[in-house]
Amino acid sequence: MRRNFRRPKVALVHDHLVQDGGAEQVLRELMRIWPDAPVYTAYYDPRRMGPDFRRTGGSGRAHTGGKDIRTSYLQRLPLARRFYKWTLPLIDGAFRRFDLSEYDVVVSSASAWAKSVRTGPDTLHVCYCHTPTRYLWSDADRYIGETGYPRVLKSAFRGMLGRLRKKDLRGARGVDAYVANSRYVADRIKKYYRRPSVVIHPPVDSSKFGPSRKRGDYFLLAGRLEPYKRGDIVIEAANRLGARLVVMGDGTDRRRLEKLAGPTVEFTGRVSDARRKKLFAEADALINPQEEDFGITVVEALASGAPVLAYRRGGAAEIVTARAGAFFERQTPDAVAAALRRFKPQRYRKADLTARARDFSAARFRRALKTHVDAELGSHADRR
Repeated sequence: MRRNFRRPKVALVHDHLVQDGGAEQVLRELMRIWPDAPVYTAYYDPRRMGPDFRRTGGSGRAHTGGKDIRTSYLQRLPLARRFYKWTLPLIDGAFRRFDLSEYDVVVSSASAWAKSVRTGPDTLHVCYCHTPTRYLWSDADRYIGETGYPRVLKSAFRGMLGRLRKKDLRGARGVDAYVANSRYVADRIKKYYRRPSVVIHPPVDSSKFGPSRKRGDYFLLAGRLEPYKRGDIVIEAANRLGARLVVMGDGTDRRRLEKLAGPTVEFTGRVSDARRKKLFAEADALINPQEEDFGITVVEALASGAPVLAYRRGGAAEIVTARAGAFFERQTPDAVAAALRRFKPQRYRKADLTARARDFSAARFRRALKTHVDAELGSHADRR
């Protein structure tokens, strides 16, 4: 097939469109870089997605106000979009049914199986990797322990783990070039997939946030309330110190955390965009106790003029500088409490905090990724 590398034909691939989070923000920017590219995904639930992911009708081709989103056969299975975790044995095969050899460039946005699509020898496949598949590699034991599934299903998953890892590695080998969302993830790509990668931090829309002159005299814990996020150690530290803590968000761990909480801890649940902005802007600091691949809420706090007190692991260690916050070294209530005693929010300048947040702008992400893909495409053409 004769290729036109000056105007390459591009396809985008994303794991699934059933929730709107950080990975979907990356996909939004990919869609802005390549607005004519179709998006291939396992399944799509329009009720859970924002207007940026409004799908075309009719033939499925893009038209004004819609996106060309192409789903796998799993979309037709009853209840697959609602109970998508139950399709795990089928998901690799669903992506491998997508034959994208007609495209010059395939850019996959993957934290799991999107990288498994089939491409031809002339196609450049660049994977923007949010993480090597966590529940197969770095977090397999924790995932099995925390699923809440019956023991027989946990046992079945353990029995499938070896086969699923082989399939994941097969998909990983089909990628020509990896882009990692942090140095932390780049290390895991090298460890599990034995591949090098370049680091381009993900985009954060900090324009929705801004500093406030008011201070609410509270620390903030924000995000999904899940066991691995370690909200428990922050709540226990606040209890000991009698410090006011606002917990913003919801999740499967909320009930347990509420039982741990003392009188100075307040839970807001999910909040409106306006209240979210206000809670960030008036906080003395955001406390980030978890080990994350990147850390979007950390950047949102900085954009709001709030410093960050973080566990020194994962993406937060790459975001928080000496002018943007401080760290604690262990995930324990003692370590958090000691760090809170030392922490002086007034020493941080809002101008420094918001400037750091701008380092992760969407415009910066688009420029860096487009430049990198163009360079990889040039190298790919030369090798041919």
